[in-house]
Amino acid sequence: MIRALLMLLYFGAAQAEDLLHLYNWNNYISDQTIARFESICRCRVVQDYYADNEEMLAKLAAGATGYDLIVPTGNALEAMIRQHALRPLDKRLLPGLKNIAPAYLDTAFDPGNLYSVPYAYTITLIGYNKEKLRELNLPVDSWAILFEPAYLARLKGRVTVLDSQRELMAAALKYLGYPANDVEPAHWHRAKNLIIRAKPYWSAFNSSSYIKALTVGDIWLVHGYSSDIFQANQDAQSYGRPFTIGSAIPREGAVLALDSLVLHRSGARSDLAHRFIEFMLEGENSAELSNLIGSGNPNLAARPYIRAEVASNPAIFPVSTEKLEMLHDLDRHQRRLLSRLWTEIKLR
Repeated sequence: MIRALLMLLYFGAAQAEDLLHLYNWNNYISDQTIARFESICRCRVVQDYYADNEEMLAKLAAGATGYDLIVPTGNALEAMIRQHALRPLDKRLLPGLKNIAPAYLDTAFDPGNLYSVPYAYTITLIGYNKEKLRELNLPVDSWAILFEPAYLARLKGRVTVLDSQRELMAAALKYLGYPANDVEPAHWHRAKNLIIRAKPYWSAFNSSSYIKALTVGDIWLVHGYSSDIFQANQDAQSYGRPFTIGSAIPREGAVLALDSLVLHRSGARSDLAHRFIEFMLEGENSAELSNLIGSGNPNLAARPYIRAEVASNPAIFPVSTEKLEMLHDLDRHQRRLLSRLWTEIKLR
């Protein structure tokens, strides 16, 4: 009888515990930020992680539920809105929304920010071993370094590109003078041919271990994310490598991926979710992510708290965003064509 009573009390306490379920990218919030929020709200944050938007969307499509907050990129957010998978925000609970720079509000994928609050961004650009590229006298201000055999011949086997259909096609399209969101089939075929021509010079399609390869000096040039390349340089310096890792936004332009906090319809604690968003809109809390991984930050109130070497890096906080594009979602016909082109790229 006593044991049964104790069990009842235990399970009752467990059920009463305030839990916020957060579905987030790997390493996309600092432990100290989570600990501070848990202390303030007297709750516990339970996190699940994903490596890319497609994985997250596939898991939700397969029936995963119970997430209060998710952090999708713009094109994935666009798909979630279209699927009616999100709860509208109660902006009365989010006075800190005023801290977000206007350039990152009222986007094409969520006009009026009915569902999303900008969290962080990355830029897809060129990362490179400064000493090796200087020694070879190769330019890093254009996507030409990634696609032109005249340059690649001197880098053969020392180059990786992202294993991402949209990102690699976007880089090729930008180099050819088209928008990253161009969906004209003839332009896609030109981009495909450009990629196939360059492919023999590349070491791998790599979206995961390229940071380590760049850090140890095995790879000299990468097509990658600004935060990853920042981390690669941090690691290279901490390990005493005899080189530094640089990053450059090509003059033709690049992709900017804006990640936002959204409320999933299956979540049970929209109250805690709004409290968490408002907490992350505070400058000091928001700055911790930029200081941790070198992510771009749309929160103006965070700027005074961001370390100088991060805030002054033009590949993280560019002077102009005029030539940066956020990817839009594709319809099923466009996805089918892109999948066919990607298969051809991989098999050639």
